[in-house]
Amino acid sequence: MLKTSWVNAIGATLAAVALWLGAAVAADTTDYKLGDRLPQKSGAVTAGFKEVPWDALVPANWDPAKELGALDLSTLNDSDPRAMKALEKLKAAMDNAPIVPAINGSRVRIAGFMVPLDGIRGQITEFLLVPYFGACIHTPPPPSNQIIHVMPTKPYRTDQAMEAVWISGTIETVRAETGMGNAGYRMKAEVVTTYKR
Repeated sequence: MLKTSWVNAIGATLAAVALWLGAAVAADTTDYKLGDRLPQKSGAVTAGFKEVPWDALVPANWDPAKELGALDLSTLNDSDPRAMKALEKLKAAMDNAPIVPAINGSRVRIAGFMVPLDGIRGQITEFLLVPYFGACIHTPPPPSNQIIHVMPTKPYRTDQAMEAVWISGTIETVRAETGMGNAGYRMKAEVVTTYKR
């Protein structure tokens, strides 16, 4: 069994993949738990924006786990170079995840969790939107096709990191590399509102 930080990193990355695949569901309490997702109705139209689920941002045939091939992680020991190589391959697949070109230029509305980038509490002018609670802060980032780099047209007022929000605007297939994760999409959000259950 692997016992080093490589195991933790591989395990955390695989956990992020599992969360992305829908293993976690939204909690029914006022506080969110690691991995919680926000329910939303696909296809609903609100103020001219079509509501899209996170799955709409992922090509149908993409499988990040295929990077591991037939590798059995339980057979690796602490010093096995295959563990390091597997982690590097999986991280590269997640950081360079393919996007859905057809969504470029669409006016969409999507719910997720805010990861502030600008560092100014109370006036957020730039953030990442991620599909589950804790992504990029308590766990490794999700695949880049599950991260939206958001620049609101006016600052969003909040004192909370990881706040649940709706964003509405025109989504673009423009990549961004940040210290918190690589985004496969960008949006200049016309509307940012608190997510209400």
